[in-house]
Amino acid sequence: QVQLVESGGGLVQAGGSLRLSCAASGRICSINAMGWYRQAPGKQRELVATISSGGSTNYADSVKGRFTISRDNNKNTVYLQMNSPKPEDTAVYYCHADLTYFTGSYCDGMDYWGKGTLVTVSS
Repeated sequence: QVQLVESGGGLVQAGGSLRLSCAASGRICSINAMGWYRQAPGKQRELVATISSGGSTNYADSVKGRFTISRDNNKNTVYLQMNSPKPEDTAVYYCHADLTYFTGSYCDGMDYWGKGTLVTVSS
């Protein structure tokens, strides 16, 4: 019923920049918080940044001042601007959305995840 599709991952040099996008589509009634999480090899998935429907943001300490999350509510899209990435930022980045979708009869709430996009930062 709902899909989250990430794009923009790839190989980037340390100190460069990269922009991730995640578009939500389907029978969406409303989207509350959206966010980015990441999982490095051998590690647990961790929060990178979140943004509320009103634009309030929250960042992991490790990315504060380097990454910026934003969203376009008209396009149901969330972005992650990654500036000055470091090799330790290498991970699969996952998009998350807390949203309500139309069941056919009413709107119901659910968490959705994208399939992930790999970001590799070379030193």
